[in-house]
Amino acid sequence: MAKLIVNTEKKGAKINRNIYGHFSEHLGRCIYNGLFVGKDSPIPNVNGMRTDVVEALRQIRVPVLRWPGGCFADEYHWKDGIGPKEGRKRMVNTHWGGVVEDNSFGTHEFMELCRQIGCEPYVNGNVGSGTVQEMSEWVEYMTFDGVSPMAELRKQNGREEPWKLTYFGVGNESWGCGGNMRPEYYADLFRRYATYVRNYGDNKVFKIACGPNVDDYEWTDKVMEIAGKYANALTLHYYTLPNDNWQEKGPATGFDEETYYRTLKKGLRMEELVSNHLSIMRRHDPEGRVGLIVDEWGAWYDVEPGTNPGFLYQQNTMRDAILAAVTLNIFNSHADGIVMANIAQMVNVLQAVVLTEGEKMLLTPTYHVFDLYKEHQDATLLDSYVEAHEIGVGDQKVPSLHQSASVDAEGRVHVTVANLSATESQEIELCVSGKENASVSVRLLAGAMGDHNTFEAPETVKPQNFTGFERCGSNVKMTLPACSVAAITLE
Repeated sequence: MAKLIVNTEKKGAKINRNIYGHFSEHLGRCIYNGLFVGKDSPIPNVNGMRTDVVEALRQIRVPVLRWPGGCFADEYHWKDGIGPKEGRKRMVNTHWGGVVEDNSFGTHEFMELCRQIGCEPYVNGNVGSGTVQEMSEWVEYMTFDGVSPMAELRKQNGREEPWKLTYFGVGNESWGCGGNMRPEYYADLFRRYATYVRNYGDNKVFKIACGPNVDDYEWTDKVMEIAGKYANALTLHYYTLPNDNWQEKGPATGFDEETYYRTLKKGLRMEELVSNHLSIMRRHDPEGRVGLIVDEWGAWYDVEPGTNPGFLYQQNTMRDAILAAVTLNIFNSHADGIVMANIAQMVNVLQAVVLTEGEKMLLTPTYHVFDLYKEHQDATLLDSYVEAHEIGVGDQKVPSLHQSASVDAEGRVHVTVANLSATESQEIELCVSGKENASVSVRLLAGAMGDHNTFEAPETVKPQNFTGFERCGSNVKMTLPACSVAAITLE
């Protein structure tokens, strides 16, 4: 039996709710037909936003949403997406499938989507193919409450009051699709562009610099050295691929145990990456003023057979639920440095929380993990430890258990723990100091490693209230099924 110990006397940092953020790019069916169907659609909607999808996202308390990209951000010109829809320019989405977009979803629509979800907007500006003026005017358009050309243009387009905008990204993947830049060059560009991302009135912009890809530690070092004092945060992108070959990443379903463990092992590398990049950042910023944002993370597999390869549509299994659980546990554990994270992507793309097909919608196993973990938002990290042993196939070894714990403002303790074994259940004994007489409730998500939801069987994988635990003095004993995630609340 494995001990899971939580010390309520040893508190860490507050877990920023934005760690549970999401990402929506103009990619495949994420925006169009996923989030946005238009006012004239027979699919129930409010101002064009799918009602069923919005309600699902509200349920998991999505705190922040990143848009419009991604690689798309650095070819997006925001003025093409405002004004009467019939007059908006069409554009070719060169990165994702070569489809022609009509720009019917633009700034006003994005802000309306955030309003309906109840989340904050995170807007990513165009450095790769845009200008300083274009970026500066976009911020003015969104946030200036006064008389100016951009404020007047906003009012002409039906929005009298400015929006509140906190989070603004200056470029995306500038080391790659955002311009193939050297870190020194990007850092200089950031200093220039960010200068003109103005604060208007009471609106204070949190300026986000493009950070590294995976383990590009030189990028972090140079950008922090040159531009760190001008930025509020630095980004990190890391995707989990079962195989290292981008042309043959591996299927989303129909995988074997070795592939399952290899995927989780690669996902657990997030701990190493976050720790190392934060270490470099703190060398330049000892006070920890600049936060780390992991604004693209998740699993990336081969697309589903028969779908457009540029749409990145993939299924979502219990393997992905376990991956999401351990990743969020890692983010929680670094609450003193990580200020936001955004899973890629929200709907119909990569590790999506929602899939749609016409009027049908389903919730993925990953969605249910976000539902189980939502009580960590804005709670205080607690010191925790679990007695895990090594499991896996061949040299693909991972810990058997993975956990995090927090205490919320009302004193409730929330423990999330994943059993990573594909085949073996695990007995655990939970000991939470100071909660010896607390009432206990458990929600459990479990299934075989390849289990997933389909439009024909949308509830194959879903959380259940779990009552199969027992009190043993002041401790709680339970058996976690193979391939499962549990959310335990003590109050």
